[in-house]
Amino acid sequence: MKSASFATLMQLLRNRVTFLTEIEQNKRIDEKIVSLLITSSIFFALYGAIIGSIQGWLQMLSSAFKLPALYLLTLLICLPTLYFLDIVLGSKRTFGQYVALLLSSMAMISVMLFGFAPVTLFFRLSINDYIFFQLLNILVLALTGIIGVKFFYKGMLALIEKDSVATTNRRKLVTAWLVLYGFVGSQLGWTLRPFFGMPEEPFALFREVESNFYIQVLKIIGNVFGLN
Repeated sequence: MKSASFATLMQLLRNRVTFLTEIEQNKRIDEKIVSLLITSSIFFALYGAIIGSIQGWLQMLSSAFKLPALYLLTLLICLPTLYFLDIVLGSKRTFGQYVALLLSSMAMISVMLFGFAPVTLFFRLSINDYIFFQLLNILVLALTGIIGVKFFYKGMLALIEKDSVATTNRRKLVTAWLVLYGFVGSQLGWTLRPFFGMPEEPFALFREVESNFYIQVLKIIGNVFGLN
C-alpha cells in the first residue's frame, strides 16, 4: 500500500500535467486521495518531529501529530465553502475531484518541507537560538505554502477553463477562497500551538488562546531586530 502511495506521489511530482488531467477526467480519484493523504501525512509528521525536537521527546511526538493535523483540518474547514460556492457558479465537478486537487497541493507542500528538512535539522543542531529557529521555520512554512497554493490555483484554473462556465466569477472565487484558506490555516496553526515549544518551559500539548498569529510574527521579528 505504501509503495503504491509513493508511486502516486512520484507521478504527481514527475508528470503534473498528466496527474491534473486524470483529476479533470475523474480517473482513479479514490486511489489518489488515499495515496496523497498517506504520503503527505508521513512527510508532515517527519518535519513536525524535527521542529518539535528543540524542546524534547514529548514536543517532538506532539508536533509530529499536530503538523499533519493542521493541514488536514484547514482543508476540512475550508473545502465546503469552495465546493458549494463553485457548484452555485456552475461547476459540474465532483466533491472527490476537489479533495484530490487539494490533497495534491498538500502533498506538494509536504514534499517541499521534506526537502527543507536537512537544512532545518542542521540549524536545529548547530544553533541554540529559539527565536531564530522559530523565524526560520515560519519562513520555510510560508515558502512551501506559497508553492502549494500556486499549484492548486493553476489546477483549479485548468478545471475552470475546461468547464467553460462562468469562468471570470469562478476565478475570482478561487482567489478569494485562497485568501480565506491562508487566514484559517495561519490562525488554526496559532490555536494548535506549540509546535516548537520553548526549551526552558515545561511541555504543554496546547496553550491558552490569546492574541493572533500575525501579532506574534511581528513580535518575533521585533525580537530578532531588537525592536521590542
